[in-house]
Amino acid sequence: MFRFARAALLGLICCIASVAPSSASDYPNRPVRWIIGFAAGGPVDIVARIMSQWLSDHFGQQFVVENRTGSGGNIAAAAAINSPADGYTLLFVAPNNAISTSLYKKLPYDFLRDTTPVASIMQLTNMLVVSNAMPVKTVQEFIDYCKANPGKIAYASSGYGTSVHMSAELFKAMTKCDMQHVPYRGSAIAFPDIISNKVQLIFDNLPSALEQSRGGSVRALGVTSPQRWPSVPDVPAIAETVPGFEAVGFYGISAPKGTPPEIVDALNKAVGEALKDPKLVARLAEAGGIPKPMTPAEFGKLVADETEKWRKVVEFAGVSVD
Repeated sequence: MFRFARAALLGLICCIASVAPSSASDYPNRPVRWIIGFAAGGPVDIVARIMSQWLSDHFGQQFVVENRTGSGGNIAAAAAINSPADGYTLLFVAPNNAISTSLYKKLPYDFLRDTTPVASIMQLTNMLVVSNAMPVKTVQEFIDYCKANPGKIAYASSGYGTSVHMSAELFKAMTKCDMQHVPYRGSAIAFPDIISNKVQLIFDNLPSALEQSRGGSVRALGVTSPQRWPSVPDVPAIAETVPGFEAVGFYGISAPKGTPPEIVDALNKAVGEALKDPKLVARLAEAGGIPKPMTPAEFGKLVADETEKWRKVVEFAGVSVD
């Protein structure tokens, strides 16, 4: 009986040992859920769908974009963090995740502690666009108009704690412009109100701001990068008028803490291959992005550095969310 039990136990251990590696080596063998914190049609959604299609074709399994809007992307982050760490739930990471750490006082998680960095996708800038009804064509004209009409101008954002929100707050702090904040569940939802002049402006991520400005529905005044952005060289940097102004963002992928390193490496290598694909790179360029492949460790350092950078901006702007 003892010999039989020992043999059975050894057999079970061998089975477990043989199954565990194959589950990582066979990854993915079912659809992967990619949670994003903003509404369909916005800049995060646009880039996520470009990447998810490439990854689906590459792996032969669907990478399904799931929009979980609200709380500046924190609802999406919490959903991902609380999911099994098996590689089948991913999170789209952007500046909002770095900003929320210091802006929100009662988050139910610690982003740096509770996530595993997977891959960097691209770097991007935001763009200040205004309603065509606004009688301004330059950043300086906007500042002058804002100061002549204190409290009468409203800016939209894609939610508290997003780079869209904090770019505007940094602008307010540096120019002393008095503007009201109107948060939405994504910039795509905000644009109809900007176009109709219910709210007057937004510092949106370049992909959607560029699409709207090229279509003529809004007017572009400046980009938030310290210098002019390569894909829109005709649009001035806000820093040309407001020295020192800067808000450059990033897009990437993280997973719940404890996700197997083999799966993280497989995803990182796939994203790296994607960012060498001329067709995909061209699509990202059309959206105003610059590919930025990184190792998981490099991406983790970027998120940590961005968290510290935005903490300083939050303190400088004097804003917080309970």
